[in-house]
Amino acid sequence: MLAGRTALVTGAAHGIGAATAGLLTAHGARVLLADVDADGLAATAAALPAGSTAVLAGDLTAPGHPAEIVAAAVDLGAGELDIVVNNAGYNLNARLVEMSDEAWQAMLDIHVTAPFAVLRAAGPHLIAAAERDRAAGREVFRKVVSITSIALMGSAYQANYAAAKAAVVGLTKSLAKEWGPHLVNVNAVGFGSVDTRLTRPRDADNVLHLPGGDVRLGLSEKVMTVAAQSIPSGRVASPQEAAGAVFLLCTPWSDWITGQVLLATGGQVYGMSG
Repeated sequence: MLAGRTALVTGAAHGIGAATAGLLTAHGARVLLADVDADGLAATAAALPAGSTAVLAGDLTAPGHPAEIVAAAVDLGAGELDIVVNNAGYNLNARLVEMSDEAWQAMLDIHVTAPFAVLRAAGPHLIAAAERDRAAGREVFRKVVSITSIALMGSAYQANYAAAKAAVVGLTKSLAKEWGPHLVNVNAVGFGSVDTRLTRPRDADNVLHLPGGDVRLGLSEKVMTVAAQSIPSGRVASPQEAAGAVFLLCTPWSDWITGQVLLATGGQVYGMSG
């Protein structure tokens, strides 16, 4: 289905990003895997078909790095880039009245500014490829998929995270109009609770290593139990189930879908509450 296509997936070392990369390569795409976790990237790449991936580790919030990963993806595609998946992210939970300026800004940096910078660098390649196809009499849609997570539900103790994800909705809908004439579909996926490092129990091993210091990930078991009870099936999604929604928006089956937030929540209707 995606033979000959080249994709860039950020946050590809674990969870939904790794599962998305697996689906893309299984259907013929070449994928540039990007993440801050070099060891995790290597493990993800090793589990995928030989020759189907390249990796580039680095901090997506560092100046110039978004352009570097886009350039690496274009190199992998021999000058072409067809799919961009903005998946990288993490959370810094706190009560709003106790939230630091740094915790607020960090969420904007990784969830809003980083996708903006990636798409700013990728845009010329996506548009040029579509225009070349159009000049040759072919109509081929390129794809952008970002993650809005709980933006439309909100969640207690995650005002910074939810606000940043809500900004991605505006970015998505605006770019869908701007790039639509160039046959670039721009969509997003809004998840509910998914079994990833962000939602697993907080413990000493559940840590994200960032250049500025380590971040403890995870939620309490009580919170996740309540979240599972709010889903009709009684459980949270697997990364593979979540990745299926992302994959759909990367395929030709979504050519007539743009400017949308696809809710892949399993029927979950609310986030965490106090």
